[in-house]
Amino acid sequence: MNVSKPLPKFDPRSIPVLGTDAHLEGVTADRLQPQALRDRFRHPPVWTPEHSVEKKFTDRTPALAAVLLPLVMRDELTLLLTERTTNLSTHSGQIALPGGRTDDADRDAIDTALREAREEIGLPAAHVEVLGTLPTYVTGTAFIITPVVALVEPGFKLQPNPGEVADVFEVPLWYLMNPAHHRRHEVEFDGVLRQWLSMPYLEPTPGGEDAESRERYIWGATAGMLRNLYRFLSA
Repeated sequence: MNVSKPLPKFDPRSIPVLGTDAHLEGVTADRLQPQALRDRFRHPPVWTPEHSVEKKFTDRTPALAAVLLPLVMRDELTLLLTERTTNLSTHSGQIALPGGRTDDADRDAIDTALREAREEIGLPAAHVEVLGTLPTYVTGTAFIITPVVALVEPGFKLQPNPGEVADVFEVPLWYLMNPAHHRRHEVEFDGVLRQWLSMPYLEPTPGGEDAESRERYIWGATAGMLRNLYRFLSA
C-alpha cells in the first residue's frame, strides 16, 4: 500500500507569490451590509466554488467538520479569526476560523460550528445569527468542512481556550473580499504540484504611525473558503 508522506514543515511566507487577482473587482460595499447578506443567502445566485478539494497528503480516514465565519456587525463588518496554538496535531500555529470535527451528538454542520465556536473562543450562540452554509471544502488532511456563515451582534465577551487558541482578532470583511489581496502560490512536493492562496493582513497596532504593524498570515484552507465566499458574494 502506498502511504502518502506528510508535508514537510515549512514557512508558507517563504514561497514566492505568483501573482494576485487585482484584475478582478472586489465585492461592492452595498453587498457587504448585514441586510444584503441576509438577502443573498435567502436568494442565492447561480455560482461555482473555486476551491473545493485540496490534494491529499495523508491516508487518514476522512472526517466531517464545520467552521464558523463570524461576521461581527461593527461600523463595517469584520471577520473574527483565531490563531491556533503551536501544540495542535493539525494546522498548528495557523490562522483559522473557529470550528472543528463533528461530534456524534451534533445535529448538523451548523450545530458543530456553533458548538466549536463556543468551546474554542467562548462565543455565545445568543449573539449569532446564522445566514447559511457554503459548499464543503476538503482539506489535504482529509477533513470535509462545511463553512457556516453568520452575523454576530457586538457586545460579546470572548474566553479563548488556551489549549487551542493563542489569539483572536478581527479583519475587515471588505479587505478579504478584494481579490487584489488574494495572492497565488504553488510548490512541488513528492512529485505533486500544490497550489494555494494567501491573504496577508497588516493589523494596525496602537501607538501611531511609528508603531509596528502585525502581519496576520491567512492562507491555505481558510483562504480557500474565503475565496469561495468572495465568489458567492460577487456572483
